[in-house]
Amino acid sequence: MSDVWPYLAAILPTILVAVFFYFLVKSMLEGDRRERMAQKKFEAEQDARRAASADPNRPSSAAPGEAPGNGATAHHRPPHDGRGDPTPSP
Repeated sequence: MSDVWPYLAAILPTILVAVFFYFLVKSMLEGDRRERMAQKKFEAEQDARRAASADPNRPSSAAPGEAPGNGATAHHRPPHDGRGDPTPSP
């Protein structure tokens, strides 16, 4: 049994660092999930607030200052081609 202690002493720091890393990554992922939920809730509240205060004569698809009928809204992001560049490639 005395032959095992040097091996345990050598592997124990690695195990402890792995456990620490696991909890660190887990908390980061949970924080990201909570942040995304809060952002989604905030955007839904803002959309509801905009819809409640919208001018009844303006179509709901037109953003303020835009011509009705083009379907563009102020809160949409530009097209994304999936390669990290937010603008489409030519």
